[in-house]
Amino acid sequence: MASKLTGTVALVTGASSGIGADTARRLAEQGATVALVARRKDRLETLADEIAQAGGSALAVEADITDRNQAEGAVRQTVERFGRLDILVNNAGLMLLGPVVGADPQEWERMIAVNVQGLLHTTHAALPHLLKAAEEGPRQVADIVNVSSIAGRQAWANYGVYNLTKFGVNGFTESLRQELAGRHVRVGVLEPGAVDTELLSHNNDTIRAEILDPFNEQHERLVPADIADGITYMVTRPRHAAIAELWVMPTDQA
Repeated sequence: MASKLTGTVALVTGASSGIGADTARRLAEQGATVALVARRKDRLETLADEIAQAGGSALAVEADITDRNQAEGAVRQTVERFGRLDILVNNAGLMLLGPVVGADPQEWERMIAVNVQGLLHTTHAALPHLLKAAEEGPRQVADIVNVSSIAGRQAWANYGVYNLTKFGVNGFTESLRQELAGRHVRVGVLEPGAVDTELLSHNNDTIRAEILDPFNEQHERLVPADIADGITYMVTRPRHAAIAELWVMPTDQA
């Protein structure tokens, strides 16, 4: 019996760890061939081997999506290898917290580059192929899922620039959803909250102690697999059913 995504091709950014890696596993379990895109090629190759050993198919594509040429190259490699692209999961992200006063603008630039520019680059490169898949593909529908954050809906002190990027992702997603209405490319945003991922480790010790640790002590933590399940749910819905926005939160924050 065929799985729900048999015959489709998915591209997942930020696939070398955390949510991206677990999402790639879930999509492969559903029958999709998966292009794994990130900067750490050794991790990508290990994951591709794991997927292959489980009976799936995956391609490791080393790319820094903040570079437009590399993002376009990742999409091009995927289509050249597999002949199509049906699903784009924009998962790559960076979370650097702290006050605006006294902050290092280079950290802002890094975060904006990954969270906003990278998403724009991959989406722009993938759109022609997704539109073609919606017309000619086995499901007659294509999907874009942008992984944002609850910080795209609610602002907190010391989250200012991170809020800026995630509010931007949410607004872009809704605009693109309206732009593609009626063309069978479903566009949705998934907003996780309180997820224990490698994303948090990029903050310095002071930020972790003053901002993250108190929060973590008060709330249950989700794990990357919880978010991967949400993404898989979004893209395996019936063709006529789209999810514009999905929150995945611990039960004590619902």
